[in-house]
This record gives sequence, C-alpha cells and structure tokens, in this order.
Amino acid sequence: MHNAALAELARTDPRFADWRYSAFDVEPEKLPAALDLMRARGFRGVNLTVPHKVLAVGLVSGIDQDGSDAGAVNTLLLDGDGWRGFNTDGHGLAAGIRDDLGLELKGTPVLLLGAGGAARGAAAECLRAGCAGLTILNRSQATLAALLAQVANVAPGIPRQGLLAAGAGQALASGTLVINATSAGLKPGDAAPALLADFPGAAAVYDMIYNPRQTPLLAEAARLGIRGANGLGMLVHQGAKALEIWTGVPAAKLAPAMRAAASKALGYA
Repeated sequence: MHNAALAELARTDPRFADWRYSAFDVEPEKLPAALDLMRARGFRGVNLTVPHKVLAVGLVSGIDQDGSDAGAVNTLLLDGDGWRGFNTDGHGLAAGIRDDLGLELKGTPVLLLGAGGAARGAAAECLRAGCAGLTILNRSQATLAALLAQVANVAPGIPRQGLLAAGAGQALASGTLVINATSAGLKPGDAAPALLADFPGAAAVYDMIYNPRQTPLLAEAARLGIRGANGLGMLVHQGAKALEIWTGVPAAKLAPAMRAAASKALGYA
C-alpha cells in the first residue's frame, strides 16, 4: 500500500520517482545493528512491528508525545545522525473507528482486550481522545499492571480499570466500544479473546486484526446484532500517517490509494 501511494505521488512530483518501501525480517537482538545499517544506507524512514516497537524506544534520539505516552514507537524518521521515533497507531485506530463504525473515541466508554504491544498505542489514544472510561481486560496480571502504569499520567481524570479474564461477566457502561488488541483470531481455530455475551453494555466492536476479514469476535458480534469492523482502516491510516511523516504529504491525501491497494492485496475487492 505504501508503494501504491508513492507511485501515485511520483506521477506529479518527481521527488518521489525513486522512493520504494521494502520489508525486512530483523531478529530483535539485531535491531540496533539494522538501524545503524539503514542509517548508513540513507533510508528515509522505518516502520516497526512487535516486539521492535518497545525495543526501539531506547534506540531513538527523540520521541513524539504519542510514542512517549504509549512507551512504543512504530515509525522512525532519519533526523541528522539519529532516528526520531513516532507512534502512528493511535491515529490509525481513531481514524479506522471513525471511518468504519462512524464513532468518535471522545465520550465513548471503551473495553480494550489485551495489554501487550498493540494495546499500548490504543490505550493511550483512547485516553488522549477523551473516552468516557477505559477498561482493560487481560489474562496476565503483570502485563495488565504494566500497561496501566504506562498510561497512568495520560488524561489522569478519566476513569480506568483493569480486569483479568477470570473476572469477565461484569456489566459495562451502555454504549461501550470493544477494541480487540490481542492476536486471538489470527489463526484458524482461534477462540475469540472474550465472549461479548458476557458484556451486555457492548454496542460496537473494532478488531485490530484485518486478515482474516472476519474473526471469531466479529462473527459473534454479527450474531448478536452488534456493529463490527476489522482493522483494515487502522492499518491504512497508521501507514498513511507514517508516510506523511516521511514525505510531508498529508495522510488524508495518501489514504485512499493505500486502502485500495491493501483491499486488493487482501482479496477484499
């Protein structure tokens, strides 16, 4: 999807004629050396996925507020002799929810499933956006506590609580948006990360997973008559924001071409 947007830009702006976006597999312990090599080779920017998002925080020369709040960065920009870190996941999440569910995080109660790397940007964004309250459901107490501590100073006036999976079944505030930030649903045979029937306040579901198109969580939402959307919009918008950081071209201009390319590659269209 990045290359589709770059190709479109190159049609009218020769600055981008030789820009290319490539994927690399990098072992976690080799990340510092890989970033040094990319800097030496003149890479403009880098995207990172888990577990690199957290590891890179200690390797950047500066970090934006979103990355600081989340304790994770997914986008790097070459800045002088070092990398500057950004987190575009929150932007992608909010834009995806707005596009595909017609909802704003502001004023909406949120149940976040998971407390790992993907949940960091989501939790910080929900709080920054002014959600009505944030409940985080996670099986591991240690990981749950770590995330709550990470976002403790983000919009401290907004109520937040942690729930272990064993404590499910509690009523949620009416109109709650359920966001899945776990990997449950990626593999065939995966169970849903939670049973929506246990949470009668759930009014909409956003699953960050975009492949497969319908996860067990979204299938349950459909059976219960609850609105649902997968993470394609988040994928597109976080990527468009990263490309904006590298090119200076507004993400809103880049997103349509990126969504069309991603949809085609995934067999959506």
